Amino acid sequence: MRLVHLCRLDEAPAPGELREFTVEGRQLCVANDGGRLAAVDNICPHRQGPLAEGQLEAGRVLCPWHAWAFDLVDGVAEHNSAASVEVFPLEIEDTDVLVKLA
Repeated sequence: MRLVHLCRLDEAPAPGELREFTVEGRQLCVANDGGRLAAVDNICPHRQGPLAEGQLEAGRVLCPWHAWAFDLVDGVAEHNSAASVEVFPLEIEDTDVLVKLA
């Protein structure tokens, strides 16, 4: 894995918010869950809904189309453990947010 610049810290979502970022052609949903930043694939595996347009609730991101909920730690769907989104580790260096990509 390699670290890639995602955004400046001041461009990251505020607590309780989601924001979409594109890094090297990959769409990511970045969440600020009570001050902890997390990144998952932005495309819901159910019907390809844009997760960053959904809601953040109790450590999960909810798809805006059909409310599928994905855990920000492991990416697993709440009601269907066979479905998941990829989770991307983040690191903060000074004023930059970096994402680990394969």
